[in-house]
Amino acid sequence: MSWQHPAGQNHVLYQSDPTVASTLKTIRDRVYNITCSHVNRRVRVQTLDGNTYEGVIVHVDNRHVYLRVSHPSGQRAFFGPSEAAILTLVLFELLVIVLLA
Repeated sequence: MSWQHPAGQNHVLYQSDPTVASTLKTIRDRVYNITCSHVNRRVRVQTLDGNTYEGVIVHVDNRHVYLRVSHPSGQRAFFGPSEAAILTLVLFELLVIVLLA
């Protein structure tokens, strides 16, 4: 059984400012292009939440960057047959990306 709002009774809980939405899309596209051009390269990534990860970019899609890390911390990773793990990071949450040697 589902509950439906009476006509005209919809309550918007949050609506992004159009300029904020546009800015976020621009940032996401820029980070996407940067990370795509550095697939298979070792990087250090810092997120908006202050988390820092080091690893190799193994894949990028239009919303996420997939980072292979050697020593996973926490439970955010998909574990494979080796000691490496793949972290999925959201593109617009990335604050800093540093190319490592």
